[in-house]
Amino acid sequence: MENNKPDYVYDNVIQINEADTTRKFLANVFLWMFVALGLSAAFAYIFANDHSLFNMLIDQNTGRNTGLGTIVMFAPLAFVLIISFGFNRLSYGVLALLYIAFSVIMGISLSYLLWLFTASSVLGVFLTTSVLFGVMAIAGYTTRQDLTKFGSILIMFLIGIIIASFVNYFLHSTGLDMIISYIGVAVFVGLTAYDVQKLKRIGQGLEYGDASASKMALMGGLTLYLDFINLFIFLLRIFGRRK
Repeated sequence: MENNKPDYVYDNVIQINEADTTRKFLANVFLWMFVALGLSAAFAYIFANDHSLFNMLIDQNTGRNTGLGTIVMFAPLAFVLIISFGFNRLSYGVLALLYIAFSVIMGISLSYLLWLFTASSVLGVFLTTSVLFGVMAIAGYTTRQDLTKFGSILIMFLIGIIIASFVNYFLHSTGLDMIISYIGVAVFVGLTAYDVQKLKRIGQGLEYGDASASKMALMGGLTLYLDFINLFIFLLRIFGRRK
């Protein structure tokens, strides 16, 4: 009689190791995400509550951005582009420093929201975002449905949101702004599940501990951070109460 027990045990060992590798990779991804959120929250709070610092961003006489304020508004995008395009060329240490600098600058730019909206509404929306993000992250991790095509559609919608937001920057239409916000919430809710599933698959194909895995974990943290922040901003635009 043929004995299949050794093969059975061997297969299980491989599956356990792959599952452990994936969990470690995703743990690193979420660690980077939480580091960025913590830094951003801290600097947003500091600048929003220190008038001398906030006055460096907005001219109190005109109510418009200062030169530094304008730089702070557009610098996060520059950092994201540098990290994305320099991913293969830059070392892990340099990418980590850029990531931390991006988190700080992003936090400073978010201080505008703390200045515009009441603290209670910001906190309420943040908690709502956390719950919604967590639910969709779990859904993306556990679902067996392939979200690749779904993700492609969401990215197309995201491009539409960016174009519509740019147009509305000149139109100043509150109606269009609300439409963009509702669509934005739907898009980033979906992207959260899609990105977590994508990162899970990346983790399954990486050998944990090498340089590429570390870089991918950092980039994954950046991706989920952007999903969370954009979801938070769109929800705040819908449900936030202005001062």
